[in-house]
Amino acid sequence: MSEPIDSESPTPDHLLHTGAEHPVDPEDLVMASGRDLTPERVERARQALARDGAAAVERVLP
Repeated sequence: MSEPIDSESPTPDHLLHTGAEHPVDPEDLVMASGRDLTPERVERARQALARDGAAAVERVLP
């Protein structure tokens, strides 16, 4: 049974992926930041991925 997701807690590791399995989409990037998905954040993430590619994810994940 999975634990409930608290909006104040970071995204659990089992919900994240690094992109090694498949490309990271904007929603993944927002989730990796530990923030709630909003249309504005998804759009900023889409722009960051278009501009920076995989480096956008490296800025969020250690």
